[in-house]
Amino acid sequence: MSQPSTAGAGRWLVTGAGGMLGADLVALLRAQPASAVAGVTAVTHADLDILDPAAVAAAVAGHDVVVNAAAWTDVDGAETHEGQATAVNGGGVTNLAAACATTGARLIQVSTDYVFDGKGTTPYQEDAPTDPINAYGRSKLVGEQAVLKVLPETGYVVRTAWLYGAGGRNFVTTMLRLAAERETLDVVDDQLGQPTWSGALAGQLIALGRAQDAPAGIYHGTASGQTTWFGLARAVFEEAGLDPERVRPTTSDQFTRPAERPAYSVLGHARWAEAGIAELADWRQMLAASGVAAARA
Repeated sequence: MSQPSTAGAGRWLVTGAGGMLGADLVALLRAQPASAVAGVTAVTHADLDILDPAAVAAAVAGHDVVVNAAAWTDVDGAETHEGQATAVNGGGVTNLAAACATTGARLIQVSTDYVFDGKGTTPYQEDAPTDPINAYGRSKLVGEQAVLKVLPETGYVVRTAWLYGAGGRNFVTTMLRLAAERETLDVVDDQLGQPTWSGALAGQLIALGRAQDAPAGIYHGTASGQTTWFGLARAVFEEAGLDPERVRPTTSDQFTRPAERPAYSVLGHARWAEAGIAELADWRQMLAASGVAAARA
């Protein structure tokens, strides 16, 4: 078995590099000095099918840290294609974990708040019981369980939520697009979460991958604080120099969708202290620092 390097500089493999988070992660990794990151391999779905165990094994070979940002992300589509979603989010992750177990590489698996039922009233801690309420959440939970089982010492699950960034379609960019098309917007005010910038999460994943003494297991990679989609939309308008009064509150029952969404998606971040890493910033500060809203105004 080949052993990963013990120094902070290692060879990284990023799957799902064509997505919003994957692209931010690759860009940040490639901006690191050679003393911090020895090399980066970025693969998209076109480059690597994570459902192919042989291809996965070949891709993982020669790397010290693997970050899996590849996933089935169509939440509503998973309701009618749960088998396919689970094949990617569960089976594909199992293949990556098995390959990492063979080579000794560390695996960071990006997961979701959707593994919880969303009925809580206080932040879900990393060890809180899981109980997904939709097919997407169930499929991601299968992947989590595979990492924790196959890689008990070198596997990391980082749950995130309400992710936005400059490089993909997301709530923030959707609000800006609709702002240019409509005078007013009705946005739900009865779901609580933590809007998280993909660039900030990418930095957190790099810190975790370089922290040689970080305990394996589950971490929550979301911004601090909390707000509703309505609160986020108003903040986006403010950042873009638009009148936030154009955003009006409404309730979830006005927007029926195939997959049920959790009403409460606030996560606790206690485990970062065990890894010697600071938790992510407050969501409002993060939105301003991201520049996503201002840049697209």
